[in-house]
Amino acid sequence: MAKTEVILTHNIVGLGGESDQVKVAAGYARNFLFPQRLAIPVSGANKRHLESLKQKRAERESHEYNAMTELSKSVSKLVCVIKVKTGEDGKMFGTVTSGMIADELKNQFEITLDKRKINLVAAIRTLGEQEVALNLHHDVKGTLKVRVESTTPVVAPVAAAMDAKPHTEKRGRPNRSEQKVIKDEVGEAKRAAKKAKAKAE
Repeated sequence: MAKTEVILTHNIVGLGGESDQVKVAAGYARNFLFPQRLAIPVSGANKRHLESLKQKRAERESHEYNAMTELSKSVSKLVCVIKVKTGEDGKMFGTVTSGMIADELKNQFEITLDKRKINLVAAIRTLGEQEVALNLHHDVKGTLKVRVESTTPVVAPVAAAMDAKPHTEKRGRPNRSEQKVIKDEVGEAKRAAKKAKAKAE
């Protein structure tokens, strides 16, 4: 595949920033970069534009640095709450990922942050509060407090439920009135089954 050398006029993630001289596929340059004015061919005349492109890049990077520094100060004061489902034992179903944190930052605080800037060494698997590292810029780091809470209602302990039952149930034997109710229910069920059988015949 033929390659050609171009000078980038805009920052392109994964390729370079303004004023960078890079080699790309000739078709990519001809069909995309040049028509979109994202790059210009390398030539003596175009090289004279390098100073203005470098100035543009410096201004953009300075703005990004200042914006990320301010963001770092802001998010360090926040607590991002993430609700998850858990079992009765308090164990989470699934995990909390950087994508979920980014979504909640947007929903709760209207902060748009690329999930790739949220530096989770491993997905969060436990309830509680912890600090998550942020890589906001190559010169700006930050931290965000994330609190994971359960949406599952707390169930009363089994022992407490047993204490609330009548004494007769603890022994496992129903009293006389309960026995009568059970017999009546069984009899009713038998009669209903006979009727159903007769209809079927």
